[in-house]
Amino acid sequence: MNRKWIFYHSDENVVKQIREKHNISELLATVLANRGIVEDKTIEAFLNPTRNDFHNPYLMPDMELAVNRIIKAIEKKEKTIIYGDYDVDGITSITVLSKFLKECGLETGYYIPNRLNEGYGLNKEAIKKIAEKGYKLIITVDCGISGTEEVAYAYELGMEVIITDHHEPLEVLPKAVAVIDCKRKDNQYPFNSLAGVGVAFKLIQAIGIKLGLEEKSYLKYLDIVCIGTISDIVPLIDENRVIAKLGLKLVEVTKSPGLRALLNVAGYQEVNSNAVSFGIAPRINACGRMGHEIDALKLFLTENIVEANSITNTLNQYNKERQDIEKKIFTEAITKIEEEGLDKNNVIVLGHEGWHHGVIGIVASKITDLYFKPSILICFEGEEGKGSGRSIPGFDLHAALCKSNKYLEKYGGHEMAVGLSVKKSNFSKFTEMFEKIAKEAHTEEIVSFIHIDKEIHLKDITIENVNSLKLLEPFGEANKTPIFIYKNLKINSIRALSEGRHLKLTLKDGNSMINAIGFNMGKYAEEYLIGDKIDIIGILEINSYNGTEYIQINMKDIRKSY
Repeated sequence: MNRKWIFYHSDENVVKQIREKHNISELLATVLANRGIVEDKTIEAFLNPTRNDFHNPYLMPDMELAVNRIIKAIEKKEKTIIYGDYDVDGITSITVLSKFLKECGLETGYYIPNRLNEGYGLNKEAIKKIAEKGYKLIITVDCGISGTEEVAYAYELGMEVIITDHHEPLEVLPKAVAVIDCKRKDNQYPFNSLAGVGVAFKLIQAIGIKLGLEEKSYLKYLDIVCIGTISDIVPLIDENRVIAKLGLKLVEVTKSPGLRALLNVAGYQEVNSNAVSFGIAPRINACGRMGHEIDALKLFLTENIVEANSITNTLNQYNKERQDIEKKIFTEAITKIEEEGLDKNNVIVLGHEGWHHGVIGIVASKITDLYFKPSILICFEGEEGKGSGRSIPGFDLHAALCKSNKYLEKYGGHEMAVGLSVKKSNFSKFTEMFEKIAKEAHTEEIVSFIHIDKEIHLKDITIENVNSLKLLEPFGEANKTPIFIYKNLKINSIRALSEGRHLKLTLKDGNSMINAIGFNMGKYAEEYLIGDKIDIIGILEINSYNGTEYIQINMKDIRKSY
């Protein structure tokens, strides 16, 4: 797959003004200018967000209705249950809302559908069980926006429903007491890309304001809100950045035994977005993927460190099991793609009997990354098929499912990731329709690209200006780690690592030398020789060895110099 290198072209005068006015490095000022962050107030809010940068929660649709109904439940001690999702976003949403309401005097139950048996979102069987236990109010978190029939069924059984969600709504909203979702067509809230836990946070903020509570009553949960936000891969800009930036500071000193146990096991030296995305999130998600979602919630709800450590060890086992299953499915999927030539299609759609439903989403993501094509994987159990899909920038996966929904039993999600159910008898028809939609959208013309912030020379790189880039953290969706280009470097040494998977280089530019690592780039060890001149693009990192710090380039692509 050829990747297109695209250069930002920031105004040098603007960069100079930013650098001088805010007393920051030229490297940092350049990246800010590239991101369009050039106004003084915007720069300050981006680099140093505060609690004053949160928007008014009452600008959200139906927030007033939801708050009033919940306060009524608090006053009357109504039997209330929180219905959430089985991923990190859902688990953290339930945690934040239940803990806050408990402090307000309302003990709540919780319900998480089993991913393997029930699937995502509201379902009538679950609602029936909830009604039989005498609950009067259901509050959804990170789900519910597409549950029109299920909400109506809840009302038939004598319950009321409040929906809080962040997914795309259908044409008709559920008839609930309140439907809080900033993707509603009538939304007036200034930011519509919060994670589900972000919406739950805004709800407790609104309740806190209405009850006249101190800000710390809800701000103290930002460590948990931050974990859910970063894990859900929402754009880390605007209010999400405030949540992530402030939340990570609280994560470092978290009082949550469960989160502390996870941090200890993950073993990251620095608490940042990488520690959350690659250390914490996979362990929590593994619970839901393997059908043990309650364990993850118990970990966050416990106040006992011994219990937290025990549950964390269990999560580790689930994660190892998940990794083994994932490798097996990925190998089978690649074999099927190559044998049937599916990589020649505009989209890759695979169906297989016996694949693990909880893991296929990760495999779909890897296939999309490998072939740079939208992909959907379906696991069949008899006539029933459950699937997950991942997309590429420029192709709206959710919109494509809407166009082919006559062949689907159920679907939901957003532009880049979806879940769906399909009958085996409709699988081929769905596949044909989906391929047609992708062809009409000209997905074959969509090119993978990398944005390059600036060309720099080895002699100009210092530990000080590399460290200055940390002010841009946390990195994530819509706030990617800065990437720089280094031209005409001479290969001083080259070798493959980890059984040929990774690439290790020593590079020379005049009298300057630097190490470079390329993960999953081991194949280039056969293409380049010592003495070759190359251009590389990558991320600047600081490593430490025997107490000495040194700069390393984490390569993202490589080409011969011309």
